[in-house]
Amino acid sequence: MSLEVWAEKYRPKSLKEVINQKHVVARVKVFVDERNIPHMLFAGPPGTGKTTLALCIARELYGEEWRQNVLETNASDERGIDVIRGKIKDFARTMALGGAQYRIVVLDEADALTAEAQQALRRTMETYSSTVRFILVCNYSSKIIPPIQSRTAVFRFKALSESDVKEYINRIVKGEKLKIDEKAVETIVYLCEGDLRKAANLLQAAAALGTKITESIVYDVASQARPDDVRKMLENASKGKFKEARSILHRMLVVQGLAGEDVVREIHRQIYGLNIPDDVKVKLVESLGEYEFRISEGADSLIQLEAFLAQVAAFLGKT
Repeated sequence: MSLEVWAEKYRPKSLKEVINQKHVVARVKVFVDERNIPHMLFAGPPGTGKTTLALCIARELYGEEWRQNVLETNASDERGIDVIRGKIKDFARTMALGGAQYRIVVLDEADALTAEAQQALRRTMETYSSTVRFILVCNYSSKIIPPIQSRTAVFRFKALSESDVKEYINRIVKGEKLKIDEKAVETIVYLCEGDLRKAANLLQAAAALGTKITESIVYDVASQARPDDVRKMLENASKGKFKEARSILHRMLVVQGLAGEDVVREIHRQIYGLNIPDDVKVKLVESLGEYEFRISEGADSLIQLEAFLAQVAAFLGKT
């Protein structure tokens, strides 16, 4: 069974089932009740329900026959001007089926469209507004050209809170009759960072490894650095115990096979919890950013992170 099966299975099917985003749902519901929606732009972090809400709108408008009046496409796969002039334009110029007034184009990852494709899309939205509505979904609305933004109603999605993610996890746990520790639930919430799709995938992968999901299993399938290990590594380095800190780093990168970027991300989280002055934390974050850049440019992760730990030990030893 492939991943994202549970993410799709437990995806909300109506506006009432959408988790959080009440500020968006309330506005959208007004348009749906009137059976006349404008062009829309959904922007916000990944996994917060943007595409799901777009499909919920289609189901509310068209009922069980919604698929025949909806074109769902991903701009990250088809991002050129030919897609707008061909596939999308052909769909837009045809009349809606089943007595509907208009059809809907859900354009996912719209911020991946080239500038030329966005200009063509702007013209298509203008020309075929009587037969089609566009719902553009993106992470960064700043990458959408102003002429398109001015033609759409913009809805900004918020990152989901811990309670929202727990509600979603409990929905899956109950539906699949899973056995899971409370600590494992907290770990999934911590790792997914408000991304419900990631939470579902972690839960599904963990469930495949045992009859009971534990914190250890979740970290194994996530391939993420454990907060306790990173915290202990930083504390050792701050006390001048460089050898012990290096040993923990070596175990994470070499034995566990973690990526340097993942360890950097967890170090960034843990710095703020260290018992050191705030001005020192600022300097450590600034230094960590430099090492993260070097790793992203192709430098060896082990050498760069060892250099960071050495800098922590040398700097805190002087303060």
